[in-house]
Amino acid sequence: MWRSVLVGLILSTGVALVHADTPQQAATPDAYQQSIEKWRAERVARLTAADGWLSLIGLEWLQQGANKVGTATDNDIVLQAGPAHLGVITLDKSGQASIKLAAGSGATIDGKPVGEAALIDDMHVKGDAAPTKVDFGTASFYVIDRESRKALRVKDVQAATRKHFLGIDYFPIDPSWHIVADWVPFDPPHDLKIGSVIGTIDTVKVPGKAVFTRDGHTYELLPYQEEPGGELFFVLADRTSGHETYGAARFLYAALPQNGKVVLDFNKAYNPPCSFTPFATCPLAPPENRLDLRITAGEKKYRGH
Repeated sequence: MWRSVLVGLILSTGVALVHADTPQQAATPDAYQQSIEKWRAERVARLTAADGWLSLIGLEWLQQGANKVGTATDNDIVLQAGPAHLGVITLDKSGQASIKLAAGSGATIDGKPVGEAALIDDMHVKGDAAPTKVDFGTASFYVIDRESRKALRVKDVQAATRKHFLGIDYFPIDPSWHIVADWVPFDPPHDLKIGSVIGTIDTVKVPGKAVFTRDGHTYELLPYQEEPGGELFFVLADRTSGHETYGAARFLYAALPQNGKVVLDFNKAYNPPCSFTPFATCPLAPPENRLDLRITAGEKKYRGH
């Protein structure tokens, strides 16, 4: 996922802005502005990369048994790009998928010109390995697993969403939204139910809560960690959601707490992939993270949604 580098400063007004890793380290207002601009540029570069979220052209659910795949209408799964008949994907009763490519498809599997292979999905890869990838022309796909349902995540470097990207609109960079919150750990971690745009509900472990004050009111946010020991991940909504910002949620990462504090830099609150493409499977902000507060920082609603 996308990672943020949090930079702090101390304003002459006395508002403390704290670096996520070294909370006492100060920087100039210009340095903070530049750090946010750099983060935005890196964010756009990842989003618009050849294999970024804008390249998605399909989310195709597999049925048990044989699934014929290709662009021809006689296929079980009709792709938006590629050969008329790419091959057959078989999903067995155990949930394991495999593919047998059609003769002359020109496709490769993990870069190799082989005729068939098992398709390891994104939830069953080991270590830093990637799911099995099938390439054909400018397009490709791999299998994702969502609550034991399997789907093809299809990408194309020539996707219209990538070629005609309209850019990202932002609220003005406002250092007052770089907030040093109190961290209240949970021992043991609490369970939190997170819904998604495809109707699934996951239960995640929440290691604690971030508590902060804004305009005289106190607010709380619950994060989870996408991987053990990883950064805190917040899925949140606020009173701008559905108006100035994307309605389902915005995302925010924060470095792990230090000395009972956690840095929430809302200037780095960003839109989920679902705000750019209908083919993503994004989480929704849980009720606990829907704040009665206008967070006028970070990314605004995408004009091309």
